[in-house]
Amino acid sequence: MTAVRTQRAWAARIRTTTSGRPPVLKVLLALCALPALFATATPADAADAPTRATSTARAAGRVPVTQAAYLADRLRENPVHVTDQLPRAIPRSTAPDFARLAKKTGVPTYVLVLPMLSGTDGERLLGAVHDRLGRDGLYVLIEGTDIAQAAAWGVRAPADAAVTVAQYELPYDAGPLASFERFVDVIAQGGEKAVARAEAAREAHRDDEPDGMYIGPSDRRNQSFLTGILLTGVPLSILLLAVYARRGRTKKGAAPWIAPAAALLSAAAIALIAPVVFDQTKSSAAPPPTPADLSARVERVAAGLKQDPVYADPESPGVPDARQLARLRERIRDFRRDEGGGPVFVALVPQIPDSESAGDTFLFAAAVHAKVREDGVYVVADPNDGTIDVLNYGLRLDLYHLSSELPDSLALGDSRADEADDHLLGKRLDGVMTFLDESPRTDRPQFEPAPAAAPRAGEESTLPPLYATDFWPGLFIGAFGALLLTGCAAGAAWIVRNLLGRYSPVPEPFDRMPFTAPTKPSTSYLRRTAYAELTAATAEFTGQEDRDRARERLAAGLLLVGGDSGPADGRPGGGRGRALRSVTDPATLVAVIVLARASRAALTGRVSKLCCGVNPLHGPAEHRHHVRVTADGNRRRLLPVCAPCHDTAVAEPGGIPDRLLKLPDPALGHARVPYYDIADSPLTAVPDGIGRLVDRVSRTAGVH
Repeated sequence: MTAVRTQRAWAARIRTTTSGRPPVLKVLLALCALPALFATATPADAADAPTRATSTARAAGRVPVTQAAYLADRLRENPVHVTDQLPRAIPRSTAPDFARLAKKTGVPTYVLVLPMLSGTDGERLLGAVHDRLGRDGLYVLIEGTDIAQAAAWGVRAPADAAVTVAQYELPYDAGPLASFERFVDVIAQGGEKAVARAEAAREAHRDDEPDGMYIGPSDRRNQSFLTGILLTGVPLSILLLAVYARRGRTKKGAAPWIAPAAALLSAAAIALIAPVVFDQTKSSAAPPPTPADLSARVERVAAGLKQDPVYADPESPGVPDARQLARLRERIRDFRRDEGGGPVFVALVPQIPDSESAGDTFLFAAAVHAKVREDGVYVVADPNDGTIDVLNYGLRLDLYHLSSELPDSLALGDSRADEADDHLLGKRLDGVMTFLDESPRTDRPQFEPAPAAAPRAGEESTLPPLYATDFWPGLFIGAFGALLLTGCAAGAAWIVRNLLGRYSPVPEPFDRMPFTAPTKPSTSYLRRTAYAELTAATAEFTGQEDRDRARERLAAGLLLVGGDSGPADGRPGGGRGRALRSVTDPATLVAVIVLARASRAALTGRVSKLCCGVNPLHGPAEHRHHVRVTADGNRRRLLPVCAPCHDTAVAEPGGIPDRLLKLPDPALGHARVPYYDIADSPLTAVPDGIGRLVDRVSRTAGVH
């Protein structure tokens, strides 16, 4: 660009100074100008000459001119150049989208979308491309999926501020098109607003960056797993907890259908809402490539190898210089003429994960071989990481020797190769040719095995369905979690109920007694229950109707524990706790509980003359029924029964013996027997009604 401008200046000066002068003078002045023209010419003007060394240009601090010249030619054809090396991330078919956005800047804009390669200096590359192209405007370099550099020549555009905003405001996975769109928006705002926005973005995201826009396959599996857990866990928990909560209720009606309906609605809601909440379908911003996008690079390399056995990628900076490439071509010609030799094709092309072969060298070599349609040794040298792979397609060379005996210093490079900008590829490729010369020959041509197919482009960024992968294990875990939750809830309720019963004596509701009363209660349980029932009955005594009957029943219960029959104000009471601690007979404690509950039932309007004869701890009974009282045989007895025991006696008569209250009998060594079989126990009167129990207790205590 400098030479072009200098030539134009000298030409203008010649036209100005020679106006109106003799032709001879014009010629002399023109001849005098020629040395200045050659003196002002820069090395970049002759950089395309094949004899100029790339390493010399790099040592001088310049980007290799072959790369700049190639990119300038591409921008001369189209102001947007999208590399063909990233079809899985940025397909070439996205170039019109970049061009559409570039028009919004309001200035001539040139866009380079290149792979992120080592050894590339974005600022110098844009400068070299601008000098080569010779056009002013806004130049933008996108490396990989990010805007790496932008510069303006001859136009006003806040390039640095726009790059800053795109880098700070957008998450790492926004993608090149979204980043360029944000860049263009900032350019259109103008200088002052762009600078202010850049400062605000830098300050807002100084310590953290925005959350990602996309999720990965592992995140989708977590979503599927969570959906499965919720889909079974929530409805099943509702059902189980409802059953547990209703286990003490006997009323029938519409209430039992509430829990199944709620469970069904919750399952339907989760099934419908989960796809709305977890609505991601892609794991990246990469659009699906076209078949032309996927074949472009292979076709470019194959076309180059058909013309020249050595193809150096013009977009890559770290390629050998012209002298080394000439030496390599000479070695290839010699190997082709040797006996047992043949064609050798060297492709100096980077192997990138987002390429058509997904970074697989074997896939790339097989595709190039299929396009070139000529057997030979295909050498793939990566100028980005410096690796070299040698593959045989049709020559009489031992495949095992080529794959296993190639020295690491040639295939991978040593420490000196790692430190060099060009990875010493020229020297190492010369060593590869020596290795081929010395490789053992075979009787027949050998071919590399067909490589595994690359992942299908487009499907890599497509997330699996929500109802797939870990969704099915989630269903099982959800069901298990519902059972565990119900068990924990039941255990917590039992602990709380026992703590409340121990420290805050609250009697059991009447409708729950048949479901919570044990059949083989411990003495401590009976003592706690008796204390709670006596306390509750005493508290409810004042101001209630049926005082006489309630007082009679409660007084009888107090007599059993040695308490007062009643104070002067008519309220029973006096020393309940102390008296109960001295009672050790379970039958006596059960009688206290029955009498206290009967008193409380009378005070609360639930007057009943009967108590459940199957288990007196079940509470009041409504009527009598012949029930089976032995598991063996068919012995029956007419007993008062509560509603659940009546249902059992009708539907499953053999279940009654298991529901009988069994207490220790001192006469039998404290073996547990049905309560009515214990001799001299006040409970023998329970089957005859509460009144008979009161009389029995009164006679036993010597009171009528």
